[in-house]
Amino acid sequence: MKAYMKTLLAGLAMLAPLTATASAETLRWASSGDVISYDPNAQVDSFTQSVHHMVFDPLVRRNKDLKLEPALATSWEVVEPTRWRFKLRQGVKFHEGQTFNADDVVATIQRQIDPGARNKENLSAVTGVEKVDDYTVDLILRGPYPLLLNDLAAIYMLSKPWMEAHDALKPGNASTGVVTYASNHANGTGPFKLKSYEPDSRSVFEVNKDWWDKPQHNLDEVEFRPIASDATRVAALLSGEVDMIAPVPLQDIDRISNTEGLKVVENPSLRTIFLVLNFQPELHAMPGKPNPMLDVRVRQALWSAIDLNTIQKRLMRGKSRIAGLLVAPEVTGYDQTIDTPMPYDVDKAKALLKEAGYPDGFKTGLACSNDRYIADEQICLTIASMWAKIGVQADLSVESKTTYFPRTDKGEFDAYLLGWASLPPMDGFSALQSLLTTNDGVFGGSNTNGLSNADIDKLSHAAAVELDEAKRVDMMKQAFRIAHDQALYIPLHQQPVAWAMSTKVDMPQFADEYVRPWFAKVNK
Repeated sequence: MKAYMKTLLAGLAMLAPLTATASAETLRWASSGDVISYDPNAQVDSFTQSVHHMVFDPLVRRNKDLKLEPALATSWEVVEPTRWRFKLRQGVKFHEGQTFNADDVVATIQRQIDPGARNKENLSAVTGVEKVDDYTVDLILRGPYPLLLNDLAAIYMLSKPWMEAHDALKPGNASTGVVTYASNHANGTGPFKLKSYEPDSRSVFEVNKDWWDKPQHNLDEVEFRPIASDATRVAALLSGEVDMIAPVPLQDIDRISNTEGLKVVENPSLRTIFLVLNFQPELHAMPGKPNPMLDVRVRQALWSAIDLNTIQKRLMRGKSRIAGLLVAPEVTGYDQTIDTPMPYDVDKAKALLKEAGYPDGFKTGLACSNDRYIADEQICLTIASMWAKIGVQADLSVESKTTYFPRTDKGEFDAYLLGWASLPPMDGFSALQSLLTTNDGVFGGSNTNGLSNADIDKLSHAAAVELDEAKRVDMMKQAFRIAHDQALYIPLHQQPVAWAMSTKVDMPQFADEYVRPWFAKVNK
């Protein structure tokens, strides 16, 4: 009998870990592309930033309704127009055990505003940071600025001792090729810890049991996989290999919706998809010749030659919203009177080209990612064929976002596809200062193609310090009207947000397209 009990107890001891593993809730999800870097300052890709948010906390964050609320800062006050004071949350630990305090905030902000940070534009109003005491810091601004909290919601706090230990006090930069220890490792205070990272293969996260906040999820682990092929990604969902895909290819929505055990969640998005044009003296495709795109008539011709209705109906399956300006209707600064694209008119486009001195068209490059936006490669292929009808020969190039975005940052393309979700969410100043304002090292961080308009610059810099909301919004609208009338960009549409998942998964969806697993539940 004793021998039997001994054997039984030994068997139960062996089963105990298996039972614990079986009861653990894991969310397995896939997207079309991988994170660009785990260094928070190395890129401006909002998808990458959304994955970072699993690991890192900001001083202020957005709740389920995308409203701002305290996070690592518990309160704040405007000491003077150019000085904001933040009280920090005490008792918070980084994943590797370091205590969060003011030194970490100072080091993080200094890293964020460093000239070598790719995303320095996300905190362009801040010129410095000062420690008041161990749990109080002051942010110094270049002028009065009403959107500081919005900006801070996208600035993730790093551990100063961790950065010092790994020689990572200076930021990485995916565009310039600067790699740090933080590029492939992460140590935050957020709800999940980065357990392992295999670039272009998978990232595995485990729950942070010592998180300072009360979890609203029931997960023990999250596994993320980049799967570029739409068909392979859908097959992984259908077979149960993954629990969720985001986004779901639009052509597969009905098929997935009609599959038992699966569901599709759809909502409008804030992300506008548009074409960026080259404002340098020459096009890469036409070296030694004047750049045709410097003529507004040429830019209007390119816009008129794009059949937006066909793109909306065929490629976007009727689920996108045709756009005439860079921000969505929900975004502050939107103006319905501007939101009108150039009408599709091939004859008018030809006439404009002829009037500008290009009756036979010209050559241009056209670049596109194939793993970032919905139907991105197909959109560029379609536009190239449409431009061919007016004599514009587009040399099309397509590549992964991991190499594509660094090349856009270097101004290597004549025309290329880009998306912007007006991050920080809900305010058009993000697009105004990043895309439309002259790149001067502070403003215009994503304006890398040489665009410079004195009237827009004046409006942008004035809006940055205007505290009267009505005046500030009017300045943004004026700038967006100039951009529209001068065809400085070619807006296409706001793409839909469409996710597909197991019916066992409860995952709220957000208009900024962030995947937030800390709000997710996997039901048995």
